[in-house]
Amino acid sequence: MIKNVNRISIIGGCGTGKTTLSNNLGRELNIPVCHLDGINYFENWVARDKIERDEIILEKISENRWIIDGTYHSTLKERLENSDIIIYLDYSSIAQLKGVIGRYIKSGGKEKEEIPGCKEHLTFEFLKWTINWRKNKRDFIVESINQINDKKVIIFKNRRELNKWYKKEFNKKIDVKKI
Repeated sequence: MIKNVNRISIIGGCGTGKTTLSNNLGRELNIPVCHLDGINYFENWVARDKIERDEIILEKISENRWIIDGTYHSTLKERLENSDIIIYLDYSSIAQLKGVIGRYIKSGGKEKEEIPGCKEHLTFEFLKWTINWRKNKRDFIVESINQINDKKVIIFKNRRELNKWYKKEFNKKIDVKKI
């Protein structure tokens, strides 16, 4: 089902594995990957101007082939409308928290490949953001998805579901160590 698509949006909360999934799909499907955090942040986590960021994202979605991971609300509608497939990682707050903490432990505070000049970090504010993400952001995402043709939406409630699907699609397991 996914092997014949050109534009994939991967959305979900912090720590759900959007980046790992997009990188794996990019390799499997030979589609360029764009990480929205990589557009949003300059070195040392300095945020780009939101208007400039959104212009870059909208320009990116006008291209013929892409996998875009990230859940920035300001361009979500346009990304969903222009996607051939939407993958929503709708994991619990606990799963998100485990993902964020696990990622930090594994990275050892190293620079994030998808965000040059930014080291993986773990702050109280980020943990709080992660814990509250579903409460604060999920309704908007669900409403946005409900306005899209449901035949192009795939929702995973946990990593086990995602891994089962990935194995079926590509006859291999996704690299769960990185999710």
